[in-house]
Amino acid sequence: QSKREFIEYTSSSINTKGKHAWLYGRFEIRAKIQTESGLWPAIWFLGEEGEWPKNGEIDLMEYYRGMILANAAWATNDRNKALWDDKKIPMAYFNDVNWQEKFHIWRMDWDEEFIKLYLDDELLNTIDLSQTINPRGVILRNPFHQPQYLLLNLAIGGIQGGDPSSTDFPAQY
Repeated sequence: QSKREFIEYTSSSINTKGKHAWLYGRFEIRAKIQTESGLWPAIWFLGEEGEWPKNGEIDLMEYYRGMILANAAWATNDRNKALWDDKKIPMAYFNDVNWQEKFHIWRMDWDEEFIKLYLDDELLNTIDLSQTINPRGVILRNPFHQPQYLLLNLAIGGIQGGDPSSTDFPAQY
């Protein structure tokens, strides 16, 4: 921030770290997101123990650059490099010019064997937890067998969000 004279945008988030975390269950979030350039909304979870990506990341919803994503990530042998089970769905798939003006329901069904990610009751991705194993030497062998805390955020700009300069603000999520 010291390199910029003015900060032109402010992001926002809700984070339950240290307040509440969950181990398995069904999660449903009803939300309306904007899809203009530079906006990067997400509904995601991180494991309570360990550093990223060893702690595991579940992206129930992530949007950027014209794509809806449904992902999970865990560690590789290279520190700070994740292995991703990801699905990217282009907005054109939904064939609805009014999509961003409607509320949608994102759902995660998570048990000991699978994480299933849905949008409006359509299964987007199934993550097989028998495959989400951190490398040898990592105490937390499977990050998705530990409690995860929730993050809801609307990031602005950045590598994934893109250039927000042509977007009218304020943006809502």
